[in-house]
This record gives sequence, C-alpha cells and structure tokens, in this order.
Amino acid sequence: MKRKTPEEKEKILKDIEKTGVVEGCRKYGISANTYYDWKRKYNNYGLKGLSTYNKISDKKYKNLEKENALLKKIIIEKELKIQMQEELLKKRM
Repeated sequence: MKRKTPEEKEKILKDIEKTGVVEGCRKYGISANTYYDWKRKYNNYGLKGLSTYNKISDKKYKNLEKENALLKKIIIEKELKIQMQEELLKKRM
C-alpha cells in the first residue's frame, strides 16, 4: 500500500466533497473512517495535519528508546529470577 502525500490527500478530500463520500471513497479505495479522519485533521491543522511525519522530537525519541531498553532489561532479569525459582522448587521435590 503506497502512502499518499498531504497534497494527494487534500486533492482526494476536495474531490470526495464534490462526488459524495460513498462514491469518492470507492473511487480512491479508502474507507469512510479514513476520509473523516483526514477531513478532521485537515480542518484543524490544514495541510500539515495530513502529513504522516512523526511528530516526536529526536530528544524524546532517544529518551523513549533508553526507557524501553531499561524496561526490557528489567523484564529479562525478572524472567531469569522466576526460572531459577522454578528450578529450585523442582529440585526440592
């Protein structure tokens, strides 16, 4: 599935307004939900709202990556601890 540029989305929105939602969505192969989502974003933010650009800044993204790595490490340590406890219980029985 090819992503559409904001300009293409804007053209589709304008065409669908002329032809009608059902017919226009069929023509462009998009769902009505997608149309209304694009329309809401376009009405609120203009052409920028239709952009698929990730709005998270680089600094926030790096912080999230660090936090994610830390959480993965914690999960691995917990899993190892559980496995060791299970093995000890098996040996005792």
